[in-house]
Amino acid sequence: MSIYRFIDAEKASYPVSALCRVLRISRSGYYEWKDRPTSNRERENATLTERIREIHQRSRETYGYPRVHAELRALGVRCNRKRVARLMRKDGLRGCTRGRRRKHTTRQDPLAIPAPDLVDRNFCAPAPDRLWTADITHLPTDEGFLYLAFILDVYSRKVVGWSMASHLRSELVAAALEMATRRRNPSAGLIHHSDRGAQYTALSFGKKLEQAGIVPSMSRVGSALDNAISESFVSTLKAHRRQYTCK
Repeated sequence: MSIYRFIDAEKASYPVSALCRVLRISRSGYYEWKDRPTSNRERENATLTERIREIHQRSRETYGYPRVHAELRALGVRCNRKRVARLMRKDGLRGCTRGRRRKHTTRQDPLAIPAPDLVDRNFCAPAPDRLWTADITHLPTDEGFLYLAFILDVYSRKVVGWSMASHLRSELVAAALEMATRRRNPSAGLIHHSDRGAQYTALSFGKKLEQAGIVPSMSRVGSALDNAISESFVSTLKAHRRQYTCK
């Protein structure tokens, strides 16, 4: 915060003349700054900060600047990642951090032919059930780790299907897809976007997508940004550092 902004913020509690004297700033300099019109850049930063606050609050204050930036891009807001970090730091906004991942859930089948990437990091949808993203993660429970397969609707950012199991077979993702299609009954042409894990490239899973009229799309290898919506959900889920109870 600049000295002039500090004076402006504290003038309700202390006289401007006293603040200027203590800070060794001329009163004329302060009033000149006060009367100066707001620049376009300052107005843009104020608008962008409001959007950042909304995203940060919706995430229950768990998103850091990388995920806030990814969310802004998904909403069609083009801005520099460093700018988001600077505005969040200035506004006192911080995200939760989590420990290093120890279990890997993406296991590729070298013989499988993956679907092309139809999304190309453009995580925007004009309506519900036009684009789904899917992924698998693991969760600690009082009886050990369980694997969670989930499907997110890009338009609403809601989980539309999920399943849990102690294994990583293709039945895990098939059950999540079955729940999603049963609950949402999507129209033909919906895109299902995932990584290239063996569960998603399995012929049996591809057949289920085809039967439901869903078009498969798969991210490139080793790029978290290609499935940023799902990665963001996993990061938020694990930021709470809780252990779940099996019943």
